[in-house]
Amino acid sequence: MAAPGEALTPSGYITHHLTNLAVGDGGFWTVHIDSLFFSVLTGLAFLWVFRSVAKKATSGVPGKLQCFVEILVEFVDNNVKDTFHGRNPLIAPLALTIFCWIFLMNVMDLVPIDFLPYPAEHWLGIPYLKVVPSADVNITMAMALGVFALMIYYSIKVKGLGGFAKELALHPFNHPVMIPFNLLLEVVSLLAKPISLGMRLFGNMFAGEVVFILIAALMPWWAQWLGSVPWAIFHILVITIQAFVFMMLTIVYLSQAHEDNH
Repeated sequence: MAAPGEALTPSGYITHHLTNLAVGDGGFWTVHIDSLFFSVLTGLAFLWVFRSVAKKATSGVPGKLQCFVEILVEFVDNNVKDTFHGRNPLIAPLALTIFCWIFLMNVMDLVPIDFLPYPAEHWLGIPYLKVVPSADVNITMAMALGVFALMIYYSIKVKGLGGFAKELALHPFNHPVMIPFNLLLEVVSLLAKPISLGMRLFGNMFAGEVVFILIAALMPWWAQWLGSVPWAIFHILVITIQAFVFMMLTIVYLSQAHEDNH
């Protein structure tokens, strides 16, 4: 929530909370320190929890955390079995990692707007702090490009370089005259996958963050819960769905990469 006596105007407050802590000149090589920090932090939290559960796992009566982790693993495993039709031991762990990591990054959107930025600015001298990594297009597109790289790698590994090239050149119209049209169609379709994957997650999470910021900027600090609590309850569904969609599309795209059409 906004701090009492905040001197910023509503527009200045919104601009302040939409600005990343960055290193660089604002160009391509600018690094968003806060997004990287919280993405690494949530990733380490995921690894620590799952490693702790794995080390303490028992075949007897499991604890609540072990039950939750087992349900989550089984949920992801069932989705992989239903969607992925090839054989690759990487897919299920990758899907589990993607779902849990993105969910934890999205959950940071439920932290009150000024809960971390206010003490960071006034106690540590950090002028800007965005705590939702998935509301940064650099993070979401980096993850999407990672999935894209796996798509290309497995397409070439399974089909061969020639088979992958023929798939682009001779599909959907299997005639030499149609190669330029096929290439245009297939390359656009191929590039649209990572772009839509990254931009969908970014768009939904950025919009959710903006709503929280608007509530904090336009309502007095003592009444913000009237707007933020209902939105947070609804947003729990959004952050879960976005993690699930990213995971499922990753499985689908990698499944397509493993399909040999020859």
